[in-house]
Amino acid sequence: MKVAREAASLLYFGIEKEYKQAKLKAARTLGVKFLPTNLEIASELDKIADEIEGKSRQERLIQRRKEALKLMKTLKTYEPLLVGSVWRGTAHRQSDIDIIVYHDEPKAIAKTLEKSNFKILKTEWVDITEQGRKVTSFHIHCESSSGEKFEVIVRSPEEAYHKVKCDVYGDEITGLSLLELEKLLKENPTQRFVPL
Repeated sequence: MKVAREAASLLYFGIEKEYKQAKLKAARTLGVKFLPTNLEIASELDKIADEIEGKSRQERLIQRRKEALKLMKTLKTYEPLLVGSVWRGTAHRQSDIDIIVYHDEPKAIAKTLEKSNFKILKTEWVDITEQGRKVTSFHIHCESSSGEKFEVIVRSPEEAYHKVKCDVYGDEITGLSLLELEKLLKENPTQRFVPL
């Protein structure tokens, strides 16, 4: 469990960005060959965030979900989906807000965001392998006027029909649509979406 805790610390404090690098560095630091699972790291990350952030963590989650709603309304036509730690309810102070849209013209999404006063910080094409398939997506890193950081992931419309398994929790990434997020904010704004 020490390796998981060390890896989680590296992620929490922004020393590492990815689980794989964090667990390798943690194992090297502690001089062990054992690598924890992503789920074990996520569990420790959650504990660290609670210990350090306390009650403000829940308040920040609600605020980020409200900010996500604003951006999703801006991209309403493209049927945006809230994913990542803000969807899950496991966000900590370093977390950004992850939104997926399916569209074949990523630059149009960036223009729509700019017109709505979101500051574009960086754009990039990213290749990843999901369940043996190579998937290319366009990532737009942007910031709202209140300073919240977003990562808008633009995928081709065909990708909308592929079910994606989470490499941390092992379940299907379903996310929240605009209407689902509105309902959640009214009924249970701090609800978590993590398998038991």
